[in-house]
Amino acid sequence: MRYAILPACLLATACNTHQSALAPFGVEAGETRTLTLVMALAALGLAAITFALYFRAVRAPEGSLSHTGGMKLVLWMGAIVPTVLLAGLLLYALPAMRPMDSAPGDLEIRVEGEQFWWRVIYDPQDPQGRLVDANEIRIPTGRTVVFTLAAHDVVHSFWIPGLAGKMDMIPGRENRLVVKATKPGRYRGVCAELCGLAHALMAFEVVAVEPVAFDSWLAEHQAGIAAPPKDSRGARLFADQGCGACHAIQGTEHTGQIGPDLTRYAHRKSLGAGTQEPTLANTADFIRAPEDLKPGARMPTYTDLSREEALAIARYLKGRE
Repeated sequence: MRYAILPACLLATACNTHQSALAPFGVEAGETRTLTLVMALAALGLAAITFALYFRAVRAPEGSLSHTGGMKLVLWMGAIVPTVLLAGLLLYALPAMRPMDSAPGDLEIRVEGEQFWWRVIYDPQDPQGRLVDANEIRIPTGRTVVFTLAAHDVVHSFWIPGLAGKMDMIPGRENRLVVKATKPGRYRGVCAELCGLAHALMAFEVVAVEPVAFDSWLAEHQAGIAAPPKDSRGARLFADQGCGACHAIQGTEHTGQIGPDLTRYAHRKSLGAGTQEPTLANTADFIRAPEDLKPGARMPTYTDLSREEALAIARYLKGRE
């Protein structure tokens, strides 16, 4: 029984549905899974043929196979059959390697990899309608979405396993990834390229929703979210500590672009790019000592702040004062 524990644990790792290429929610990921299964079955078929020939050769009576018969067997099973099978797999796989087509009216989302978080910009070509967020990407199902991918510091790799394949984000260059989600849900994306100390702590959430719900959400957020109160203790501390030099909050004088936009922080489901829940306590701890949660993060420490002061800023960001 104990020898079955390890295989069972390995199989259990494949049960993940929110971050798995074997649980697709996009067209490309679905095609990739099908291609993987076909190639795996073909490989198993070749292996079965090889083992069958091996056992036949081992158990065959001496002299039962002539030289001519052996050469024919080698020719057919060692050359012709594998060549035909591999050629068929190649012809089957080539169409899947072609990128998805896009049209001028498709939704465009710009994603910029930072150390160690994700800047997300909807409608980046429209200065009036652009919407800036961080560490969460919302997309409509059934519609083509064009991701424009860039980086400012080091190479990152943008990967949403259930949606599409990986795409590098290279400083000084923009890459495009065209995707189409097929079913709604909440999924997880990650950085797949070693980019620094907190590389493993650089995730983001992908929310796929019905097109009507997406249009409603985008219109609501493009219209603006009510700015948090400016006269609270947290607002004054936020301003006094110079947080607005790095972070923007819509409707206030804070327009920093170095760190994540905090306008919609109260609506986010994670803190530190998928690292923790954005509770008041966790937010206060991150404000005071971000290095403890994200080694190598560029945000400075604020250990001079008392915990009560950090909690006041957290309440301000969460819209609770």
